[in-house]
Amino acid sequence: MTSQPLQVARTCPYAPPAQHVEMRDNGGITRVRLPNGREAWALSRMDHLRAMLSDPRFSSDRDNPHYPSFRADEVPPSGGGGRMLINMDPPEHGPARRAITGEFTLRRVAELRPRIQEIVDELIDAMLAGPQPVDLVRAFSLPVPSLVICEMLGVPYTDHDFFQAHTATMVNRDTPPDEMQKTMQALWLYMAELVQGKSREPGDDVLSRQLADGAAPEDVIALAFLLLVAGHETTANMISLGVLTLLERPEHLAALLADPSGTPMAVEELLRYFTIVEFGNSRVATDDVELAGTTIRAGEAVVSLTNAANHDPEVFPEADQLKLDRGARNHLAFGYGRHQCLGQNLARLELEIVFNTLLRRVPSLRLAVPAEEVPFKDDAEIYGIHRLPVAWDARP
Repeated sequence: MTSQPLQVARTCPYAPPAQHVEMRDNGGITRVRLPNGREAWALSRMDHLRAMLSDPRFSSDRDNPHYPSFRADEVPPSGGGGRMLINMDPPEHGPARRAITGEFTLRRVAELRPRIQEIVDELIDAMLAGPQPVDLVRAFSLPVPSLVICEMLGVPYTDHDFFQAHTATMVNRDTPPDEMQKTMQALWLYMAELVQGKSREPGDDVLSRQLADGAAPEDVIALAFLLLVAGHETTANMISLGVLTLLERPEHLAALLADPSGTPMAVEELLRYFTIVEFGNSRVATDDVELAGTTIRAGEAVVSLTNAANHDPEVFPEADQLKLDRGARNHLAFGYGRHQCLGQNLARLELEIVFNTLLRRVPSLRLAVPAEEVPFKDDAEIYGIHRLPVAWDARP
């Protein structure tokens, strides 16, 4: 079967690439060629992705040499020694995930609400007291989830410049392989030193509790690496994208200001609409699998075009329209199946608090540059915005 080069970068910030939509509308299972020259199957329909992600014959092990890469160059594993949850398959995955799930239950996350609210208010206070315009990404979007995850893990927030810069390098598709390797190793070493310190002097944090429960230090290092990177980069990008979208759509902004109880539904729609981790549900077949009449052979890579699936009109009527009252939680923004995002409850709560508080406290918030000048992260594994200059009406 002839393959076609897969378009990786988005051409419109508010829609899946046209190629992905065409694939979805023409059957949804397509042979493609990745940027590194390797071939894969691309899935772009919701039902196909759900079926694949529910099938244990598809592996999420990113150390597998057949795992799909969306970079032009191959980047070897970090070689840190520990195994990250996102790389694990059964039977290894189940016990490892259960060991940490209790830290992210609805009840446990709800207990964080007062502190998250406090963090959001403090950052808005600082922003309002400073000069205008301000880059919302640096002043607000990044600090909110970074402070929250740092406190949960027991990571000194004073090191935020280090791990934020290294994370940005790591998720950039254009980072050269040697620089990528150095970046990952530097982050791994940082986590190793942090975990070693907690072994000597435990605190009231997730990592210390994992060690106290008998987890191997190298596995706690891998967990810290995953949670720190995923815990701030994803939510930060959703904050910036959500704010930009609301500022560009005054009718939606007015609706949320009038009825903040609609914010949880709005969060779900924004998550679906942007699908910032578009390829995160990709897999490798470990056995021959028949999927919707197509045979995927053992060892073949499977690429998830999750953004196209989250705009599947068979699942979401008028899917390309932003409807903040849609109320649909059956999207794939947090994945599906056994690897569904561990921190989704935390992300939802952070976004709800952020949007309600920012809109209420700074109702005159506006873009300080034309919308077409906002730089999107077309070069990143996690979609978002590099900078978001904003201003507001000064208080008399």
